[in-house]
Amino acid sequence: MTAPDDDRILALADRFIAAIQAGDIKAVKACYHSEAEVWLNTAGVAVNREANLAVLAAFAAKTSERRYEDRRIRILPGGPNRPGGYVQQHVLHATHKAGPVLVLPAVLVCQIQDDRIIRLEEYFDSAPLIAWRAQADAAAA
Repeated sequence: MTAPDDDRILALADRFIAAIQAGDIKAVKACYHSEAEVWLNTAGVAVNREANLAVLAAFAAKTSERRYEDRRIRILPGGPNRPGGYVQQHVLHATHKAGPVLVLPAVLVCQIQDDRIIRLEEYFDSAPLIAWRAQADAAAA
């Protein structure tokens, strides 16, 4: 299949974020290609779709609300040997069930194949996440 057009890429990006915000892991899975890899700059290693879905399920279970604000998306054109995709900048706001709110600016770089995300790279500074986890642990104690 050829690279998806811009409208389909934007629709996929919207479905993906809406599914994460809703904590709908089944809908997130539907956005991923069966051979998807997810790479995080904080870990420096790619994981498969199932491992990433487990992380997202745990995140959804710990949070009462997830919002992606200030989303900015740029389409990445594909080529004969390179899938197209998109880059998304955003600020994640997540409320832990214990009370603390995470505010995490991040960037996603997604490659699309067969109208699904085949590779996702996520870039963010881990300091706000570490502080949020510590605040949640303290609030739960």
